[in-house]
Amino acid sequence: MTETPRTDSFGWQMSDETRDEERTFETRVRAQAEYRREQAGWAIFAATMLFMAAAFQIIDSLTAFFRSGTYAVGEDRLLVNVDYSAWGWTHLVLGVVAAVAGFGLLRGRMWARIVGVGMAWFSIIVNLAFLPAYPFFAIAVVAVDLVIIYAIAVHGGALKDDGL
Repeated sequence: MTETPRTDSFGWQMSDETRDEERTFETRVRAQAEYRREQAGWAIFAATMLFMAAAFQIIDSLTAFFRSGTYAVGEDRLLVNVDYSAWGWTHLVLGVVAAVAGFGLLRGRMWARIVGVGMAWFSIIVNLAFLPAYPFFAIAVVAVDLVIIYAIAVHGGALKDDGL
């Protein structure tokens, strides 16, 4: 008759210390994976906000080009005395830059993080200057830009690439 080895025999035993180290290692690996998923979610959120800012800027530019009569004040009462078509071009360029930065951020590019934060700061300045013409919309865009700056500055590195 043959006997099966007991589970507490030398071949099957694992010390309590080794078992605890293995559990600790597995717990750390799972925690790191969860942390990376959360950070990647914030980075994707930042890219989504960049796309939303791009849409706001492009809508604002189209309004300046085709429906400048909808603004609350005339061109002469703006903080910077330029016509609405110049504001339209400014908003259009900001919108295109935001969209390009959003695509770059999704790919994990460092230049997209830099461009995204820079675009958001410039957009805040432009929309504060544009505040008398379109108060609600300008405040909404400034709020979105602040969220973009936070999300990229704090969590933008979650989607990393190897170079610029």
